[in-house]
This record gives sequence, structure tokens and C-alpha cells, in this order.
Amino acid sequence: MAEIIPRQSLDTLAAHTPDIEAARLFALSSGARLVFRGRESAIGPAGDAFGVAFPREACRWVGGNGRFVLWLGPDEWFLIAPNTDPASITEAIEAATAGLPHSLVDVSARSCAIEIAGPKAAFILNQGCPLDLSLEAFPIGMCTRTVFHKAEITLGRLGPEVFRIDIWNSFAPYVWELLEEARREFA
Repeated sequence: MAEIIPRQSLDTLAAHTPDIEAARLFALSSGARLVFRGRESAIGPAGDAFGVAFPREACRWVGGNGRFVLWLGPDEWFLIAPNTDPASITEAIEAATAGLPHSLVDVSARSCAIEIAGPKAAFILNQGCPLDLSLEAFPIGMCTRTVFHKAEITLGRLGPEVFRIDIWNSFAPYVWELLEEARREFA
């Protein structure tokens, strides 16, 4: 049986990470992470219940009230609510979409998030990510599933020099250490 890496391991890595202004790393707080899949009729009510309207443009995220919704596929959205119990969100969305074709899955225990910010953040990410992360090709508000070295990640651009990486817990130390290795040339 595979060993489950606890969330604390990422927090431990973050506590021992030097501050490199060119690209700072942060372990983001845990909270609710839900995958919503649904037809057109369920999208509006689900967004209302979550408190953030779902994006209607592919590979885009929308944020508000400290929450984020990422459109990852034709009928798939990733809902993120830091420092929030997923049960209350699940109840609200299920009540709002009762009788409408949809699926809502709590994946909160599966993943965690890393933020990388600074003038060299895109450069550091490109050490293991094949996407063009220039501001023109990957603008603020864009998100997608991709890879970082051999790990699948969900990547979103929050600002000109700020990226959010959602990663499965088991891959988090691997991704963190590779990001840390790429940052060393700027120390």
C-alpha cells in the first residue's frame, strides 16, 4: 500500500524554505476543494450557492469572497474555498441544484496548493512545465491542467507574477523540492 504524505510535510518544507525575492514559495491554507460537473441548468444555481459565478470561458478562473472557481473542462469546474468546511458548501450546492443533472465530489483531502510569486515565477515554473507562461500566452485569470516534471498539476495565474499550483498531496513534496531547486540560482 502506498504511503499517504500528510499535509504537514508541505508545511514543514515551507518553514525551512529561504525567502528568495525573485520567486517566493508559499504553502497555501487547506480548506474545501470540490469538483462540480453539471449541465447548463445547474451551473447558475451552483454558482449562486457557492457565492461565485462559474466562469463561462474555457481555461479561466473567477474569484470572489476569498473563493475560486476554475473551469477545467466542458462540464467540469474546480471549486476552492480556503479555510472553509466542505460540508457546508456541499449542502448549499446540493440544495440549490436538487433535481438538476449534476455531480459534486469533495476532493478536499486529496490535494493542497502552492503559490509561487515574483519576477522569476514563470521562469521557475518553466523549468518543469511545457506551457508558454508569458503574460500574453497565459494571462491573468487563465488556468489549466498541466504537468510539472512528472506530476499533474492545476495551474492558475492570479497576477502578473503570481501563480497558484494545486497538486495532489502525494506529489506536493516532489513539486515543492523541484521548485526550490530551480529557485536556487536566484539565492
